[in-house]
Amino acid sequence: MSTTLRSGIDLIDVERITRLKPSIRERFLARVFTQAEQQLCAGRDERLAGRFACKEAVAKALGTGIGTVRWRDIEILAEENGSPRLILHGEAQRTADELGLTVWSVSISHIKTMAVAMAVAGN
Repeated sequence: MSTTLRSGIDLIDVERITRLKPSIRERFLARVFTQAEQQLCAGRDERLAGRFACKEAVAKALGTGIGTVRWRDIEILAEENGSPRLILHGEAQRTADELGLTVWSVSISHIKTMAVAMAVAGN
């Protein structure tokens, strides 16, 4: 059996989150992030940006981008040590199953102005 390996990476300017008008921000957060993600990020824009980038990276690894797979189908929580933990739902999980992707590793890094994330999946 051959091994399948797929990856995705994304970079975001934290200011994209910071500059959201208050009237738009609440709807944006509800559309993109689960309640658990929002609680974990505690309103910190660099954390939100990191998770946003990670969702994009996972969607790229799935080969779908965001659209077929919805934002909240990809959930980025945290392990006890703070490292990101990926949970797939809905179409994201179905797509991963179809591709035979059973093992995932995600990583997020950020500085004050930029956030980057990478996702690697295999079987």
